Amino acid sequence: MAELKNVYFIGIGGIGMSAIARYYKFKGYEVSGYDRTPSELTKKLEEEGIGVHYSDDCSYIPKDVDSTLVVFTPAIPADMGELVYVQEHGYRVIKRSRTLGEIAKGQRCLAVSGTHGKTTTSTLLAHILTESGEGCTAFLGGISKNYGTNLLMSQTPTVVAEADEFDRSFLQLFPSIAVITAMDADHLDIYGDHAHVIEAFQAFASQVSDAIVAKKGLPVDNSHTKARIYSYHLDDAEADFHAENMRLDELGHYTYDLVHPEGVLKDIKVGTLGWVNVENSIAAAAVSLLYGIPEDAIRHAVGTFGGAKRRIDVHVNTTSLTYIDDYAHHPAELATAISSIRGIFPHRKITAVFQPHLYTRTRDFAAEFAEALSAVDRLILLDIYPAREEPIPGVTSEIIFKDITAPSKALIRKDELMETLEKEELDVLVTFGAGNIDAFIEPITKMLEARI
Repeated sequence: MAELKNVYFIGIGGIGMSAIARYYKFKGYEVSGYDRTPSELTKKLEEEGIGVHYSDDCSYIPKDVDSTLVVFTPAIPADMGELVYVQEHGYRVIKRSRTLGEIAKGQRCLAVSGTHGKTTTSTLLAHILTESGEGCTAFLGGISKNYGTNLLMSQTPTVVAEADEFDRSFLQLFPSIAVITAMDADHLDIYGDHAHVIEAFQAFASQVSDAIVAKKGLPVDNSHTKARIYSYHLDDAEADFHAENMRLDELGHYTYDLVHPEGVLKDIKVGTLGWVNVENSIAAAAVSLLYGIPEDAIRHAVGTFGGAKRRIDVHVNTTSLTYIDDYAHHPAELATAISSIRGIFPHRKITAVFQPHLYTRTRDFAAEFAEALSAVDRLILLDIYPAREEPIPGVTSEIIFKDITAPSKALIRKDELMETLEKEELDVLVTFGAGNIDAFIEPITKMLEARI
């Protein structure tokens, strides 16, 4: 094969795809690609000199077949014109996950997996390595607020990777140290049932060489892996890594002491809000200690961590009006985020706006969504964001809405949201979802800032 010159991405606007596109651009290749719709991410890529187009048009694909690599996301339909073209015309065509696996090969890979919590944990782990001076190349599933990107580059031969279970992507990685945060039922359109989700995580564990840091209680043991298994938990004293002496300040930040197998790392103040971020920081600190990062560097980095965009992301915060945005789109994530926000603001009224993501997920977890969302004081529910799916007869937001037991609730269309919020008496407002609800962050923030 001729020397690689061009890397072309089908679905370049995805969070994982855009990080790899940036990596190849940084390495000096010609990078371009297709995405279905313009977004904040694609705009940034274009500003960085990466060509992006938004129509299924084969004329944009580099003509030099032998020197072009085509990377695609499994979210793209199999009959999409550009994908069919490159497969039929002899291009080297590989999935995003395989690309990440190839980049990580020959380097020390620190991988963070789990059905939720992985973006914040991997972004914090990358921040700890970067701040300590050790450095790493990091492929993140969100935009780091410290660095304004989802890709960090370093000469250090260590890769931090968010290991995504969607489409079994994480089975392309062979980490030296891995985190497993959760094994909830999700992506049942891929896996069929929860048992197959667990089986995939156990297969992932078998590919880890040195150590696994797993949330206490997860079904992973020495029959699944040769790696040493450590447990972590927020406050279970039997976990290898856990917090004790947790205290909360008036701005919602926790400080805690980290108990670990070699002793206690005292007075870690968490830069992000909520108990869930204490637990995420325990996982990231555990990997950092096993890697050999000094304790003082870990304490400092956890304190200076700004979080990832759309992960308990605070946009307005006063004693009378707060606005938080979060990517949660699975019932377990919603329950954890709502519980964390309730812990920060125990005596305030929480209004949540939720945009369900995917018809299949809504169908599979309608009862669980209703239960999780019933924990807020007022719920505003939007229509389902379809993403890659066609509608399913009988599957609408109504199947969640009918079972919501929150004190107050409303079911509205997305285009009614701003008008509805204008009339609301708001205290703590949270927007949830993985669809295009993030388009409302700026207008909501401006509207609320005008009230202060």
